[in-house]
Amino acid sequence: MRVLISGAGIAGPALAFWLRRYGFDATLIERAPRFRDSGYMIDVWGLGYDLLERMGLLDAARDRGYAFERLAFVDERGRRVSGFDADVFRRAFRGRYFSIPRGDLARVVFDAVEGDVETLYSTSIEAIRQEDSDVEVQLNDGRTRRFDLVVGADGLRSRVRECVFGPIERFEKYLGYWAASFVASGYPHRDEGSYLSFARPGRQISRYALRGDRSAFLFVFVQDAPLELDPHDAAAQKRVLRERFAEDGWECPEILERLDGADDLYFDAVSQIRAPAWSSGRVALVGDAAYCPSLLAGAGAAFAMLGAYVLAGELARAASDPVSAFPAYERRLRPFIERQQENAARFASSFTPRTALGLSFRNTVLNLMRIGPLGAWYARRAFANEFDLPTYP
Repeated sequence: MRVLISGAGIAGPALAFWLRRYGFDATLIERAPRFRDSGYMIDVWGLGYDLLERMGLLDAARDRGYAFERLAFVDERGRRVSGFDADVFRRAFRGRYFSIPRGDLARVVFDAVEGDVETLYSTSIEAIRQEDSDVEVQLNDGRTRRFDLVVGADGLRSRVRECVFGPIERFEKYLGYWAASFVASGYPHRDEGSYLSFARPGRQISRYALRGDRSAFLFVFVQDAPLELDPHDAAAQKRVLRERFAEDGWECPEILERLDGADDLYFDAVSQIRAPAWSSGRVALVGDAAYCPSLLAGAGAAFAMLGAYVLAGELARAASDPVSAFPAYERRLRPFIERQQENAARFASSFTPRTALGLSFRNTVLNLMRIGPLGAWYARRAFANEFDLPTYP
């Protein structure tokens, strides 16, 4: 059974991992010229932790991860105004919690399949034509190849979804924010073990120290209408960030200076994908391509791995009739995903409040989380992503 997977982020390699285990022949294609190991910091707990454990990749991920000691918001002079110790989350999730750059997590998953599945870089899909017994795929290099199944794991701006289901405008729910991140070397302010943020109404900037004398930065800002920017125009994206944060205090001027040398800038809208169906015939979607919960959900990587696990399992269970596995995968997963998407949409205004009053309220809540039992209870209530993982043969 030949399966083409478009996208070598997290969902695609995770799907290839499980499909290989079940005896499928998977091919990964990636439009980027090389493996992309950049990305902002994410937290791993609950489902993400459980799935890495099932894949046998937990130790490798933890080795690349970080155990932050505290989260703090600071004022213009760098004085703490709110925050709490990260032990709150470790207590809430019984120690099954750590942080890791998204690109490092993707690398851990990809390393588990590299060399065992065909992987083609600088390759994307131009057209898809479904037939009764297989799928014909036209690639950007002019080749035509045939597969039994095609899966789009190619993110928010999925080419597979566009070819089969239509343009992104039909499915994107814009949440009113934009986000950007980059990594720089030699930044003088380290604060090892701390995740520091500085906020003004409608925008915030965060930094955290990485190994190898590197520091990562994350920008989030309110934008009522989507920006009309070329996604490949890094100069225009940097110009927007300078305009939004130029007048802010704390370390913002220093961070914006480092932005000049950033050659791997992530810059995108904070959006969700609400697709009425995740499959059509022999083509299916997984991860952000099917149900992007948004950066603010905090568990997009976990949901990508979850979708890969369930989709592969249902395909293995229905090997004699693989097309029937797609609706089964969606029935099992969609109710959970839709609840998580609703929670993420509600959380957006708390992540980056638009008003001074909103910032004050958030600071009060964060300070209350310093109260041990209360903080652990709130963390479980706000961030628990419990799902009864099925066991597949």
